[in-house]
Amino acid sequence: MEPLTEQRHVTGPLVFGFLRIVRVSRARQLALTTAITEYCRRHELTLAGVYMEHSSVAPAAFVGMLDALAATRSYGVVLPTPSHLGPKDVVAERRSQLTEAGAHLLLIRGRRTAPRVGAARTLAAGGTE
Repeated sequence: MEPLTEQRHVTGPLVFGFLRIVRVSRARQLALTTAITEYCRRHELTLAGVYMEHSSVAPAAFVGMLDALAATRSYGVVLPTPSHLGPKDVVAERRSQLTEAGAHLLLIRGRRTAPRVGAARTLAAGGTE
């Protein structure tokens, strides 16, 4: 007898995690990475990797993630909170870049509603589209 569909391994939408971890302890970094991994597991998303920005002046991690989004058929980006997009002066630009890339913005913690930002959507944990 064949296993039920729910018992078969099915690959979910491909996503990338993003963390802005300027002046954060190793334990906090590990906890944030674990939170992203667990969020993806609970929501049946395939986590392709987690990009980490260690400096607010060197956006190499964000640029690398944008390149990865463009090179793959990925669904979006998972963030613990909106503040992980970066300092206030760059958040709007980064949201715009994610929208242009067609990426969905998924928040582990944040607003309970799902406002649209161009083509990007923001989901809170347990929220719906």
